[in-house]
Amino acid sequence: MAEDSISPSPRAAGHGVVISDDWPGYDLDVFTLPNHYCEDLKCVYIPHGVIMDRTERIAKEIMKDIGDSHITVLCVLKGGYKFCADLVEHIKNLSRNSERFISMRVDFIRLRSYCNDKSMGEMQIIGGEDLSKLTGKNVLIVEDVIGTGRTMKALLSHLEKYNPKMVKVASLLVKRTSVNNRYRPDYTGFEIPNLFVVGYALDYNEHFRDLHHLCIINEKGKEKYKV
Repeated sequence: MAEDSISPSPRAAGHGVVISDDWPGYDLDVFTLPNHYCEDLKCVYIPHGVIMDRTERIAKEIMKDIGDSHITVLCVLKGGYKFCADLVEHIKNLSRNSERFISMRVDFIRLRSYCNDKSMGEMQIIGGEDLSKLTGKNVLIVEDVIGTGRTMKALLSHLEKYNPKMVKVASLLVKRTSVNNRYRPDYTGFEIPNLFVVGYALDYNEHFRDLHHLCIINEKGKEKYKV
């Protein structure tokens, strides 16, 4: 692996770990993967251990920024549930050993914006009938992937009508896309090229959520599991 292929960004911390366009990933045979997926994947793009280390660092940044507060964590299902669970666990562990403390309540919302590996262009909000409880609250939205930013900006606009006290956004991945709405989350795990990744709860038509690592799906896998 080239030393500068996966490296911390020299820019603001919100950009996260920047992965270069020419990063080839890791060979599948150096990691443990479910046998039924091996022929459907191109590479392991980000190993699970790297994800966990980066998530712990984001938890530390959140503790520094909004410690001594009660926050409602709004997890965007389904792809965000692993990142959210691990992030919340790290925050809880840090709170136990810190003079600052974050009291958390976790709620859930589902957004639908993809069919196969293509964006549908419009966001559908599934659920969310309890969002009125966010009025006057500190909210941390936890998302799996932000691409153009349209979906997240639409969600933030939707939440504004409930008048939360504060809203922060943490996203595991931010994609560099040709369409850029100049939206950046407050906390970013990894900035990646505009690739379709699966694993760590990110899916392709409900498949691959059970992968521990983030992987690149190949064309055979896309064809096999398309709807």
